[in-house]
Amino acid sequence: MRIVVLVKQVPDTDQERRLDPASGAIDRATGGNVADEINERALEVALRHKDLHRGTEVVVLSMGPDSVTKALRKALSMGADSAVHILDDALAGADVGRTAAVLAAAVRKTGFDLLIGGNESTDGRGGVVPAMVAEHLGLPHLSFLNSVEIAEHGVTGVRGTEGGTMGVSAPLPAVLSVTERSAEARFPNFKGIMTAKRKPLDVLSLADLGLDPDTDFTRLGRSVVLATTASPVRTAGKKIVDDGNAGAELAEFLAAGRLI
Repeated sequence: MRIVVLVKQVPDTDQERRLDPASGAIDRATGGNVADEINERALEVALRHKDLHRGTEVVVLSMGPDSVTKALRKALSMGADSAVHILDDALAGADVGRTAAVLAAAVRKTGFDLLIGGNESTDGRGGVVPAMVAEHLGLPHLSFLNSVEIAEHGVTGVRGTEGGTMGVSAPLPAVLSVTERSAEARFPNFKGIMTAKRKPLDVLSLADLGLDPDTDFTRLGRSVVLATTASPVRTAGKKIVDDGNAGAELAEFLAAGRLI
């Protein structure tokens, strides 16, 4: 079985994230960039199946600039067998529609039995890319899974609902996305870090995927930010000292903020 896992490099959530005023895009140059944690959980789902089933191949796939190589190498050190990096200047600023179309083209080229992604990235927060890729591929999509069971001919999972949980299933090939309640990602060990340097990492352009950079497909679907406004500086909160009427003051404060 071949499992392809979508990986995205995002600004480190431990650092302040900001937009570049000139381009309106996220500033990825000044802060640290890391593999999104939700994608590492998606990778863990694939690796746990590989641990129990010999012959399983795990491929990590990402689209982005040169720096994405770092995120892919980490995925390889965690246990993935190979990586594919889609790198093309024409994809700068691609929105979710164009991103999904390109990822679908790459998955068709690599071949797969199961495609796994995170439910949403920590930078874009769109939460639609796995579903859009599934639509391009014409495959069933199991979304927002808290747990996953992969079998030879199908996949099952459990997703949360407003009233409880729901069991879902689909035959392979299929696309699924996982939530932060899914498997916690493992840490790369020393052997994994060393072997990651020797594992194959293929770099593909739009031309390699059979996509013409000069068509409307690549010119459209580009996000353009017209204006940006910095978040207001956080001010000190109101401190209530209990002199016997703290409860009433707290209630008044919450009511003034329309919190009750």
